[in-house]
Amino acid sequence: MADDAHAAALTAQPEQRAPLLGIDLGGTKIEGLLLGADGRALWRERVPTPQGDYRATLDAIAALVAHAEAAAGSAPLRVGIGTPGSETAAGRIRNANSTCLNGQPLRSDLQATLGRPVRIANDANCLALSEATDGAGAGAAVVFAVILGTGVGGGLAVNGDVLAGVNGLAGEWGHNPLPWADPETDAEPAACYCGKRGCIETWLCGPALARDHAKHSGEQLDAARIAARAASGDAAAEASLARYAARLARALAAVINLVDPDLIVLGGGLSRIEPLYAQVPRLWPRHVFSAGADQPLRTRLVPSLHGDASGVRGAAWLWRAAAQRVR
Repeated sequence: MADDAHAAALTAQPEQRAPLLGIDLGGTKIEGLLLGADGRALWRERVPTPQGDYRATLDAIAALVAHAEAAAGSAPLRVGIGTPGSETAAGRIRNANSTCLNGQPLRSDLQATLGRPVRIANDANCLALSEATDGAGAGAAVVFAVILGTGVGGGLAVNGDVLAGVNGLAGEWGHNPLPWADPETDAEPAACYCGKRGCIETWLCGPALARDHAKHSGEQLDAARIAARAASGDAAAEASLARYAARLARALAAVINLVDPDLIVLGGGLSRIEPLYAQVPRLWPRHVFSAGADQPLRTRLVPSLHGDASGVRGAAWLWRAAAQRVR
């Protein structure tokens, strides 16, 4: 309760114009971004994520906060954290593909380490908040945001406010099974870290694209090189991207059937694959209920306006979003 009271006091004061610090805790890097009240980036720094080391991860975040405060010339800054997974009711992280976080009281430990309240949200929710606030989805009623990277996640914003859900699971699209699986191309579902097989994440993450390409071509390439090869006319790479686009279209068609968003925003490394924005909307109508020539789909598929900075911007905006709810 004391933390909540302190947080409410911070959000209620006129220092809302003070800079906000976002931290994006990723599987390979931790990024800090100092954001002005007008949305301008004032400072930015990235460090490698300590692999499999929870205590070192806390220390790396604390060091970024110290660097940001030195850059801002003020302390303490209000800190928002975007993390894989989500918090349980007991305040412990679950479902994170950075598995050293699972079961840990991340927010409590960070608050003790930093000596102040900290706001935490799922990284895809941070992407949704960023893009709904001042990004590609600004002004849209319903925005579904997707991270396509080392893992796959989703976040949902309605009228600019992220929906977490009563269980904190809203948007956990990556851990549904791939819908309308093709028996020829999707016959070998892979195991997922969550304990199930054939989750959307196991088909659409970057390593999945690389694995699929290796299976069909015999060549080991990462997702970025596959996309580059496809752009240069390599037939095997083009075929791999076509299979990927078909899976993504089916997975997003299920989202349209359930949520019917104004737009779907892609973030993460695979969001840079330009052909997806033409291919996927051409494919998804065949899986969307009642879509047809007399009922064209109006849902748009767009890249995040803020690129790979969008998630960390959303983490910074967590404090402003909280203040608006208080009002």
